[in-house]
Amino acid sequence: MTALSRRLFLATGMAALASPAFGQSDVDGMEVELFDHPGITPWGEAQIDFASLTRAQWRERLNAEQFRVLREEGTERPGTSPLNDEHRDGLFVCAGCALPLFSSEAKYESGTGWPSFWTPIRGALGTKTDYRIWTPRTEYHCARCGGHQGHVFDDGPRPTRQRWCNNGVALSFIPRSEA
Repeated sequence: MTALSRRLFLATGMAALASPAFGQSDVDGMEVELFDHPGITPWGEAQIDFASLTRAQWRERLNAEQFRVLREEGTERPGTSPLNDEHRDGLFVCAGCALPLFSSEAKYESGTGWPSFWTPIRGALGTKTDYRIWTPRTEYHCARCGGHQGHVFDDGPRPTRQRWCNNGVALSFIPRSEA
């Protein structure tokens, strides 16, 4: 497993994890080589079927704000996440299941108050249309556990011109230096 985690490119393995409840991303995300770290083993907690966890089990795993955002599709207040100021080399992983979602290479300052990325890791996210406000938006979720992460907009930087605007509380950061 160690050799696999060192050389696993998400382009080959993550597509199999995609939840059928959400469509594949329209963006061909980055291919990212995982580095050895116990928090980001390629299949996470392999014995857990995240799709079958009950609300009570999720409440045990997450703090109240994480539960509200990840499981109830809430939004954290802008400017409140310490991940806005995170600039080290590493991976941003789902706070619910530790699936790597974004590389630090794709992070940029959008000025919105939420961590923003110009592309996800290939196969890590699924999308659906959100009609909760006056106009449809593209909402995205973790492909493994279905946890709500944020929304994607077409006002980002090159090369994709997309802004994957993420709730910081829905992420954890694992610096490469801890590998």
